[in-house]
Amino acid sequence: MSLSGVCVTAVESRPAGVLAEASTGKRPFGARVKAFVALTKPRIIELLLITTVPVMFLAEQGVPDLWLVVNTCIGGYLSAGGANALNMYIDRDIDALMDRTSQRPLVTGMVSPREGLVFGLVLAVVSTLWLGTLVNWLSAWLALGALLFYVVVYTMILKRRTSQNIVWGGIAGCLPVLIGWSSVTNSMSWAALILFLVMFFWTPPHYWPLSMKVKEDYARVGVPMLPVIASNKVVAKQIVLYSWVMVAVSLLLTPLGYTGWFYTAVALAAGGWWLWEAHALLNRAKAGETGAKLKEMRLFHWSITYVSLLFVAVAVDPFLR
Repeated sequence: MSLSGVCVTAVESRPAGVLAEASTGKRPFGARVKAFVALTKPRIIELLLITTVPVMFLAEQGVPDLWLVVNTCIGGYLSAGGANALNMYIDRDIDALMDRTSQRPLVTGMVSPREGLVFGLVLAVVSTLWLGTLVNWLSAWLALGALLFYVVVYTMILKRRTSQNIVWGGIAGCLPVLIGWSSVTNSMSWAALILFLVMFFWTPPHYWPLSMKVKEDYARVGVPMLPVIASNKVVAKQIVLYSWVMVAVSLLLTPLGYTGWFYTAVALAAGGWWLWEAHALLNRAKAGETGAKLKEMRLFHWSITYVSLLFVAVAVDPFLR
């Protein structure tokens, strides 16, 4: 299907009320504000900040400057929000055809494509200047690099071309770890690199279970997420492989002297439970269960809890050593 064909289908599939509202310009101010906030994908950014702030505590080996934390979080939110808005602008054609994304602001008409594009570009510029002037320029360039990687490498190049899209595209979501460290030290370290790798190996087994749940959506629009082109058994094996590497990498911080007993205990306990869930998913896939019986969302939800617990341990550990 051509791009124009997709766009026509998307418009035809919108509710009549939405079309009327968009065409007549009758869009309430409050709803418009909510729509622009939705363009930034706040729930995803919450997860990014969970991996940013605790690393600042580790880099400081204590409590970092409060204003530095605030400025880093604001700059990080604006940068990630700009990347997400530009992602929605580029993907608005397929978002209109997927059940999971059919109510996004650029699909419903609450925000026009031009507005979404300008909004994303403005956030990109403002966030870079914010971080550069109020934090440091290393953090600013890292944030801009994450934005460009997500928009250009993942959204424009990888997403619609390869099943490895989330593996390499996920690098953008790993960079907030480096930003957290650089905001405090204006440098890099092995500790930051290890946590970057934890997030790199965490991303595929975090996202693939969700992709398994909504693979019909991705198949409909021709996005080759791994669950679309491979069996549940193959995907589950990949999840288990990445999970083992992730847990192993997470334990490197302690022998290298960056963390102590508390972080190690949390990493072992949370990682052990993750591996239990990953292998349970593989066993269910081998048994030939599909759909709801696969219970793929159990691992997806646990993955969010896991990364939250791990990075809270990163922040708390310096106070217990």
